[in-house]
Amino acid sequence: MKKIVILYMLTLAVVGTLSALTPKPTPLTVTSPDGRLTLRLHTGDTLAYTVAFKDREIVHASPIALALPDRVLGAKPQVIKATPRKHKGRLALPYSSTETLDDRYNELEVTFEGNYVLILRAYNEGVAYRFSTTLPATIQIVNERASFNLTGDPAAIFPESDVWTSWEVPYVPYTALSTIAESKKALTPVLFSYDPVRVVIAEADVTDYPGMYVGKYNGKLQGTWAPVPSRTELGSWGNFVSVVKERAPYIADTRGTRSFPWRIIIATDDDRTLVANKLVYKLARPSVLGNGQDWIKPGKAAWEWWHDAIVRDAGIPTGMDHRNTALYKHYIDFAAANHLEYLMIDAGWSNIFDLGKVNPKVDVQEVIRYGKSKNVGVFLWCVATTLMNDPDKYMALVAGWGAVGFKVDFIDRDDQLAMRWFETIAAAAARHKLMINFHGCSKPTGLERTYPNIVNYEAVRGAECSKWDLTASPEHHVLIPFIRMLAGPLDYTPGGMRNETQATFKPIDPGLPSTQGTRCHELAMYVLYDQPFAMLCDSPEEYRKYPDIMKYLSAVPTAFDETRVLSATLGEYVTVAKRKGNRWFVGAMTDWDGRTLPLDFSFLPSGKTYQAEVYTDGADHQDATQYTYKTLEVTNRSKTELVLAPGGGAVVYIHE
Repeated sequence: MKKIVILYMLTLAVVGTLSALTPKPTPLTVTSPDGRLTLRLHTGDTLAYTVAFKDREIVHASPIALALPDRVLGAKPQVIKATPRKHKGRLALPYSSTETLDDRYNELEVTFEGNYVLILRAYNEGVAYRFSTTLPATIQIVNERASFNLTGDPAAIFPESDVWTSWEVPYVPYTALSTIAESKKALTPVLFSYDPVRVVIAEADVTDYPGMYVGKYNGKLQGTWAPVPSRTELGSWGNFVSVVKERAPYIADTRGTRSFPWRIIIATDDDRTLVANKLVYKLARPSVLGNGQDWIKPGKAAWEWWHDAIVRDAGIPTGMDHRNTALYKHYIDFAAANHLEYLMIDAGWSNIFDLGKVNPKVDVQEVIRYGKSKNVGVFLWCVATTLMNDPDKYMALVAGWGAVGFKVDFIDRDDQLAMRWFETIAAAAARHKLMINFHGCSKPTGLERTYPNIVNYEAVRGAECSKWDLTASPEHHVLIPFIRMLAGPLDYTPGGMRNETQATFKPIDPGLPSTQGTRCHELAMYVLYDQPFAMLCDSPEEYRKYPDIMKYLSAVPTAFDETRVLSATLGEYVTVAKRKGNRWFVGAMTDWDGRTLPLDFSFLPSGKTYQAEVYTDGADHQDATQYTYKTLEVTNRSKTELVLAPGGGAVVYIHE
């Protein structure tokens, strides 16, 4: 490890010394189609970039480089040519918040001596750059220099992770960048604020390369990466996680001819645009699966784990010790009766280390057969290390049984080798027409575009934490659309029906956990969060008590044709309307401050009258389970108000 640290610091020192030299004053420039964002590349003694938003510099000269063992790409660069391009088109987004995306950007491809290229792009929603090399055989990347020299001293919201093994982290607010300790590093996306301007650092298309973190080094923001593991062993929780014991003195050993990940700077002075930002997806590789993948189907799932499989009105023994064929058939009956597409069977159906050794209490093939007879597909849980022992063997096994997908858990790394696992698993699953939901995973960087059979990722501090601590709070929930969701879809696992106020909540595990915030706050997550594969985390018993709520949960889709962000303020509240066909769904939520939000129905087509089913918080704000349900006739001229309790929310289901 000492050798790794020395090499790492030497690389930073070499590139850092070069970056201290004054760049030449004639930068290469690319500007966004709307003219608001400008990315400039300085090509003096080292490569450096600046970013301006609305003519205000938000990123000072920031050195960038790739350090190989024998040279540094970006040091003393010699430009051969700079080729500008413009692109304007539409991009399909088949299983998300909208059907297509406006894909417009200006690009500058800069070719350098030494067989490398830097590609600069400017979109209306952000700018990005990436290195590309045409070198022989394989190369080692000792380190990368990705600097983000933000101007001034902005506030920050840091998804802190001091280890390279966890992405289910809370957001830590800082009033100023200068107050963040040098020992801290953040996951990306990470957000900085110069009220009203927000700046987000992110990455896309991380292929055969480690994921990026951002931390402070000598007072400046820098990217940092996990070095390649040289020795691993099974350990950690359950003794089934691949734990790194030793690391090599480099971050990647990869092909010499390739493109490297995009480094992204998003900037806006309208918080609503963050909620709708799909730049990470746009920069990802296109699908390798081709057309006609009708086996990939978004949808909602009944799921037993969060509520400990307790279904007191089932008429049969329930609970974690009674997870058996009969109980899973009960979940399938519930799913079928309420138009849920899937059942998610979590850990316990098989031997963790050998998926072919099935728990004798669970006749998995019979459960799957029964599900098919009711039009309910079955997902099965597994750990990544077991699956990676022989991906095609296990994929073929469960596909032969008729399962529709895997929930792959406990990857718990994002070094280069672990990042290969994601693609290996997705590709093997596609060969066997299986969908994948990644858990215990790093944040998405667009691989779901390349492999659309990836229907969700965790990488968010979600409902499971309600069992253990106070972090899954409304304050956390209203940050997710502005930060984590920029990376891609998220499996928060909403739908809790035992709801508590800030004063009454306490974690419960084992047993039946509660959630922080109101019932309508939970319902709003099905509209606000991008989740092509969405859980109903609570017991069928709870949903059966409230037919009006179950009507909404049955109706709300997980993929939409159009999204309108109606109102949003970072970390305070958000209101979104989404369309599927001729139906609209509105979701609104707030932090621990109650507020009244206007709802203008002008997004509806003119000349039609619609029925609006409105679910709002109850009048007694001391009871978070209270809600009101009413119906209205509305047109595109209608207006109303949504009164949100502290930690509250609202949903509106609009149809003809």
